[in-house]
Amino acid sequence: MSEEKHWLVRPATIKKLWIFLLTSLVITVLLEFFVEHKVHFGIEASFGFSAWFGFLSCLLMVIGAKILGFNIKRPDTYYQNSYNQENKHNKESSE
Repeated sequence: MSEEKHWLVRPATIKKLWIFLLTSLVITVLLEFFVEHKVHFGIEASFGFSAWFGFLSCLLMVIGAKILGFNIKRPDTYYQNSYNQENKHNKESSE
């Protein structure tokens, strides 16, 4: 009895999803030729501004999250150590 993989993890489905995603992204950027933009800043008039600005914003958020994670990361035993110290202090004070 062979178990069939979920349709989202099959290699053929993953390939089709990538093709669909990339095709839709290309079509979205190409449609910019047919839309008139009301720009507030000069850089907004550049071709594909929404696409590359969104990509760069997302990239910066991921990098910022990684840096933040490294700065505020605690060891796995962080709470165990404070719990053990508190119990040790309570035992000493009760004696």
